[in-house]
Amino acid sequence: MRKQVEVAVIGGGILGVSLLYHLAKLGRTETILLEKNELTAGSTWHAAGLCTHFALNPTIQWLRAHSVSLYSGLLEEDTGVSVDFHPCGALRITRNPTRMDEFRQVKGLGQFTGYDFEIISPDDLKTLHPLAERGDGLLGGIYEPRDGYVDPSQAVQALAAGARSHGAEICRHTPVDQIQRTAHGKWQLRTPEDTVEAEILVNAAGTWCREIGTMMGVDLPVVPMLHQYLVTDRIPAVAELDKELPIIRDPEESWYVRQERDGLIVGPYEKQATPWAVDGVPPEFGMELLPPELDRVEHIVTAAMNRIPALADGGIKTIVNGPITFTPDANPLIGPAYGLPNAWLLTGSSMGVMEGGGAGCFLAQWIVEGEPPLDALAVDSRRFGGYADRDYRLAKAIECFGLQFGVHYPGEERPAARPAKVTPLYERQLAQGAQMGAVYGYERPNYFLPDPEAAFEVETFHRPGWHETVGAECRAVQNGVGVADLSPFSKFEIAGPATPEFLETLGANTPPRKIGQIRLLHVLHPSGGVASEFTVTKLAEDRFYLTSAAAARRHDHELLLDRSGNRQVEVRDCTDEWGVLGVMGPRSRNLLERVTSAKLDNAAFPWLTSQPLEVARVGIRALRVSYVGELGWELHVPMASLLDVYEALLNAGEPEGVSLFGAYAMNSMRLEKGYRAWGLDLTSERSPLESGLSRFVVTENRDFIGRNGLLEREQQQPWRMALLAVDADSADAQGGQPVLMDGNVVGLTTSGAYGHRVGQSLALAYFRGSLPEEAAPLHVRILGNDHSARRLTQPLYDPLDLRLRDTA
Repeated sequence: MRKQVEVAVIGGGILGVSLLYHLAKLGRTETILLEKNELTAGSTWHAAGLCTHFALNPTIQWLRAHSVSLYSGLLEEDTGVSVDFHPCGALRITRNPTRMDEFRQVKGLGQFTGYDFEIISPDDLKTLHPLAERGDGLLGGIYEPRDGYVDPSQAVQALAAGARSHGAEICRHTPVDQIQRTAHGKWQLRTPEDTVEAEILVNAAGTWCREIGTMMGVDLPVVPMLHQYLVTDRIPAVAELDKELPIIRDPEESWYVRQERDGLIVGPYEKQATPWAVDGVPPEFGMELLPPELDRVEHIVTAAMNRIPALADGGIKTIVNGPITFTPDANPLIGPAYGLPNAWLLTGSSMGVMEGGGAGCFLAQWIVEGEPPLDALAVDSRRFGGYADRDYRLAKAIECFGLQFGVHYPGEERPAARPAKVTPLYERQLAQGAQMGAVYGYERPNYFLPDPEAAFEVETFHRPGWHETVGAECRAVQNGVGVADLSPFSKFEIAGPATPEFLETLGANTPPRKIGQIRLLHVLHPSGGVASEFTVTKLAEDRFYLTSAAAARRHDHELLLDRSGNRQVEVRDCTDEWGVLGVMGPRSRNLLERVTSAKLDNAAFPWLTSQPLEVARVGIRALRVSYVGELGWELHVPMASLLDVYEALLNAGEPEGVSLFGAYAMNSMRLEKGYRAWGLDLTSERSPLESGLSRFVVTENRDFIGRNGLLEREQQQPWRMALLAVDADSADAQGGQPVLMDGNVVGLTTSGAYGHRVGQSLALAYFRGSLPEEAAPLHVRILGNDHSARRLTQPLYDPLDLRLRDTA
């Protein structure tokens, strides 16, 4: 066993071995994998091996597609080891019209990403799956021709053979007993036989990831859940087939069925899920199974038999009941371990075999290149905070398992484990009719019901019942003044003698030079893609205040710490110390003048500046910025005094007709201005120049990480972002819809909404290469229907920023 390595991977399931293989392929051969049992022990060995391209997120789609490419040929070509991949295709069928919308959404995304999906009718079912009965009420489904299944153990052994052939080492029956950091910052892993020292540590321990995480010093929001499936004996109708059956899933009835030689496998997902070993996996557990509990799934199996009567002709040969891991959103944890230098996570996948090949490749590239190969937000291991404690992760894992076949709506809000974090306004806002969403654990109003007795349809791919309510909020801001709770923003203070120098090299824009000045700054990856977006306020010569997206809190904290290096700079996360109230609209100045003695006219308080104010005897930071395109301020208030300031604003605002507005109205209004949103429109895959933000890029006589990559992109075939006006009807673009010209896919929307102030459906979209002509005949495909669109050369709402600057 090697004693000194560059990378040590703990865990010999599909994820860990895939990572080892891809690292070795990239030339990182000073690597070792430590497995406490046999390879595949834990969850991999008993997985059903299903592989699909189906996903609503392009990065998840890529993970799954790369796995299929590996298993269906690339891996055997490289290693000579067969993985027994069956390219049988797959079906999903439904009686639910909303599910058909979801299928159309996935098909549309696939048309851009290059993965084939076919919407099928009920009449197609018998042709594609001769043993399935059409049944009453079936509306149709989606067919995935390149899907299939693989033998998990053979896939792992092939990956292991490939890793070894490229120079990596694998040690089986080598449990890690202790993990420590050396004085030189390396990781020391003690095993019963020896000690390994590694520059980089990766926790890919799957079922045991929490135990390894505890040794590392990180608390992982992962819970093992029990999943059962049944394997039948020989079924005559299956044995007589001349072609392998496609995998078939019925999400409403919550089961999948695939062929297994001359029999079938039926896998049910019960709504009342069963967690296992929540507080620690038994040390002796390895490749065992749990006793069957057929009473939990009997009704689901019966439903599957009604659809595929031949299932009843095969006796039960085997019942598999074993653990699979779930995170609070059912996506894997891939990326840096928060707060631990040179430590990474590759775990928590409930679809390990399906995503393992791609996930190992994804993290290998991230480690080697220093940035993720695709937008990582959906899988980034830092997307959960300290609020994800035992109760939270347990409730969320149970919820995710029960919704394994749930419809994933735009802006989906799931109720389990909420509220996790609240501001002092929470109870007051509920009494005011706030309908809450959750972002990074924080409860935040999405919109306010004008009638407490009103009940709106919210789960839909079409315009929901709150559409007009949000429109009323937008018009109230446009015509008067509105107040919004923006407290979940991530917030940081940076101070120290070297802070000005640090900020000069942090991002693509120059930082504020004068005290009280505000600048928008994009931090880049080396390749030029956007890593994060900060609003930077200069508080003093050596002290700055930064705000960013709520979901980026841990991501941005580490980014700032990493970029500051060894300079004399202190980076402090102060998110929970400050609440934020947005006061927006043409009468926002009138309202604020009622609660403060400070002068607020353009000369005294210019746009993009900050000043300390006193409101309700509370000292606050007031920033004259607005994300909605109206005159406005953000009031950053000590969290303990947030309710006092909120009440003072509402009381003083009664003569001004003050109103409340939520996140949905803000999204509508920011799109009317063409403002980009981090995590949707701004990602690591695109530079600020590609995103249309050249006014925030200064490259002359400056050096910053990503500068060269940003300029190199411009010499290639860059992407370009445009704001589109879409002739939508009952459904608006939400992001992930293909844009077509002359019948060809030429772009993809990243976000969209109805603009209530301009009476127009809008979307932001990326195009490969040059932008289409303004008059080009574009179409956006929404839920399978093509809607005419035109490229806008300027925002429809206040294109000259007269309202924003208050210079009309």
